[in-house]
Amino acid sequence: MKLLNFTIIKLTCCVIMGILIAEYLRVPLLISIYTSLILVCLLAVLFLISRNNLHKTIWFGLITILTMTSLGVLIYNTHDQSNFKNHYSWHISEEKLNETPVVFKIRERLKSGNYNDKYIIDILKVNGEKVNGKSLLNIKKDSANRLHKIDDVLLMNAIFRVVNKPTNPNQFDYGKYLGKQYVYHQLFTENTSVLTLKSERSSIFGYADAIRTHINEKLENYNFKPEELAIINALILGQRQDMSKDIYDSYTGAGAIHILAVSGLHVGLILLLLTIGLRPIERIKNGKTIKVVLILILLWLFAIVAGLSASVTRAVTMFSIVAIAMHMKRPTNIFNTLAISMFVLLLVKPMFLFDVGFQLSYVAVLAIVSLQPLLYKLWKPKWKLIDYFWQILTVTVAAQFGVVPLSLYYFHQFPSLFFISNLAIIPFLGMILGLGILIIILAVLNALPQFFADLYGSIISGMNTVVTWVSQQEAFLFKNISINELQVFACYLLIITLAFWYKKPNFKRLAFALISILCLQSAWLFTDYQNSNNEFIIFHKSRKTLIAKKIKSTLHTAHNLDSISWSKDRVITNFNVGNFITTNTLDTLKSVYIFQDKTILIIDSLGVYAVKSFKPDYVLLRNSPRINIDRMIDSIQPKYIIADGSNYTSYVNRWEQTCIKRKLPFHHTSKKGAFIIK
Repeated sequence: MKLLNFTIIKLTCCVIMGILIAEYLRVPLLISIYTSLILVCLLAVLFLISRNNLHKTIWFGLITILTMTSLGVLIYNTHDQSNFKNHYSWHISEEKLNETPVVFKIRERLKSGNYNDKYIIDILKVNGEKVNGKSLLNIKKDSANRLHKIDDVLLMNAIFRVVNKPTNPNQFDYGKYLGKQYVYHQLFTENTSVLTLKSERSSIFGYADAIRTHINEKLENYNFKPEELAIINALILGQRQDMSKDIYDSYTGAGAIHILAVSGLHVGLILLLLTIGLRPIERIKNGKTIKVVLILILLWLFAIVAGLSASVTRAVTMFSIVAIAMHMKRPTNIFNTLAISMFVLLLVKPMFLFDVGFQLSYVAVLAIVSLQPLLYKLWKPKWKLIDYFWQILTVTVAAQFGVVPLSLYYFHQFPSLFFISNLAIIPFLGMILGLGILIIILAVLNALPQFFADLYGSIISGMNTVVTWVSQQEAFLFKNISINELQVFACYLLIITLAFWYKKPNFKRLAFALISILCLQSAWLFTDYQNSNNEFIIFHKSRKTLIAKKIKSTLHTAHNLDSISWSKDRVITNFNVGNFITTNTLDTLKSVYIFQDKTILIIDSLGVYAVKSFKPDYVLLRNSPRINIDRMIDSIQPKYIIADGSNYTSYVNRWEQTCIKRKLPFHHTSKKGAFIIK
């Protein structure tokens, strides 16, 4: 099948290209508007000229591609509210950290942190002026533990703060992650400083939250355990905020986290149930049309209740198209259906393209429909029961082929026993989902028998037990795997070319497969070359000192952390993964380091340093040494002064002011992040 012969697939690829161009080249809004207008007009003229021709010219095709790409750029820019002057960022100053009266509405509740409850909020007013835009709200936890509801309108005085950038290399960039959701600032406050102006439902998200809250209140009357309620919320209602870290890590380690993400499997089952349950409607006049309309309404109501995440929105969009095609009795091509759903979603929310769940869900579906038939042909069991489990296994393996490169890139681990958890759960997942929906309906109607609730709770606990057991087989869980974007691309190229060659073996396809193997080897060699450089790193670590010397793929580390803190610390682990480190050594902190003809002197709390021995290039101040910094500068004349996270803030501020007066470069790792000498 020549996929690119489908027009919608070509158009979707062009829109994706436009979104990527807008993301990485940052095309100004006005330029994207003018470019799109010119191209649309030019396309209309070419269409009028060649409308009588059955075959359009190459120029018509080229202008169409450019137009759709330009529209992708325009869609990206118009969805970013910060491009418009009514965005709150135009009404605040990031340099002057002054408290500002802010009126806002709760949009979404996030998973709480160790110290704060977190919300995504819509800014309504700043200093009395009507504005728009989203921000992150952090409310300090207190004994009352009061959570605000979706659509609550609140007032407080707050300071808009930019989300801090990572202080160490290869650390997760939370600010970049929020930026993909158009969230550029965060606010900090306490419950006592927040005034509620209005608390009533006014949006579909508010009503959906009210429905979920009502369902949970009803379920709590039937003695479900907290972990059972958390699974029900994730499995059916699409909410994972209240799931414990242990349960989440267990499903991740077992390769079964997709079971908890409401996606195509869940929505497909719901479509099947609705199709069967609403069949009697077909008997009335225009019954088939009424039936498909009801199915679409119920599917999207479910998507709203489930939170409109990337995976559930993709699945509901795709199955809506399938439902319409079934009604019109037209055969559906899965690739066309996927392209249409992606095209629609990116028009509505272009940032979905950068959502991990969105990427994994589409790649998994593409892999299943492309690779599963090939895997299934390897063996055709005669017994139906064996054949059923063989189909599940081939679907699972095909999905893993699709998601492994992306999964390794984002999560850096591979659960090799994924097929066990999937074979143990997926055959019964339909029953678990069906029973779960029935449990919720009966609980809301106050008609749920306690023995039925206990039975369902036992099923959920059994599923958790299987997943936990699989995740505990750590010998089969490969962690901290290094892979970069170039290698991901090369892996997918290899998978695609091998699949095409296996489907129809010939010399041409074999040549492409062999070339893709060479590309993968080249990607690995190029990565090794890129990471063959040497570096001296002074990491930021609060109240501690952590330094390392990278020599090609070996990292020599020195620190003063205790054994428990060191075993839990992720700074070096993240650096190892991001820089393809294969060997680690550990040493004690020294007073002097020599790195590529540069000298680094470390002055600790004793404040002792040799005056006449040498003149260092860099001086690292750690553990708040009580020294006269002017005298130290005059004595050893360093070229650069660094202060790590182990120093008192008052000391660092004083040192920084002295360096500014003397025009000497100063670096504080708390503000500027890790200091790297190359």
